[in-house]
Amino acid sequence: MARLGAAVNLVTTDGTAGRHGMIASAVCSVTDEPPTILVCVNRKSAANGKLKANGSLCLNILTKNHRPVTDQFCDRSLSIDERFGEADRWTTLATGSPGLRGAAVILDCRIDEISEVGTHSVFFCHVIDVRLGEKEDALIYFDRSYHSLASLNEMP
Repeated sequence: MARLGAAVNLVTTDGTAGRHGMIASAVCSVTDEPPTILVCVNRKSAANGKLKANGSLCLNILTKNHRPVTDQFCDRSLSIDERFGEADRWTTLATGSPGLRGAAVILDCRIDEISEVGTHSVFFCHVIDVRLGEKEDALIYFDRSYHSLASLNEMP
C-alpha cells in the first residue's frame, strides 16, 4: 500500500471527549448527494474513541506548506495542546471541530455511520460545511515519504 499515493489530511475533532487531531491518508469521497466522505482510523488510535464520542470531525486537506504541521501531529512526544500550537492558527467550525486556517479545503462533518472493518473503523461523514483556501501545491504521501504535486494554477 506504500505505492498507493494519497492526499495528506489533518483530521480534527472537539467536543465532550476533548480535542484531538491526527494525520490521515485513508480518506475519500463517497457521494455528492448527500455530500459524504469516509475516513479510516485504526481502532487502537487515541483519535478513534474521541471521534466516536464527539460525533463530528473536520477534514483539513493539507498543502506542501503544511509539512511542519504533519511533523507536529505525528510527534507522539508532544501533548495535544502542543500539537495544536498557536490558537490563531485555528477556527472553530459549526460542529465544534477545529479548522486549520490556510488549509486547501476544510470539510466540517457530522459522523453518520461507523463500520468496523479489520483493524480500522470506517467513519462515514456528512459534510455540513466547506471552506476553500487558496490554491496551493497539494501534499501527498507516496512510497513512505511526502511529496508535492504541481499547482492547480498551472493546469489549463
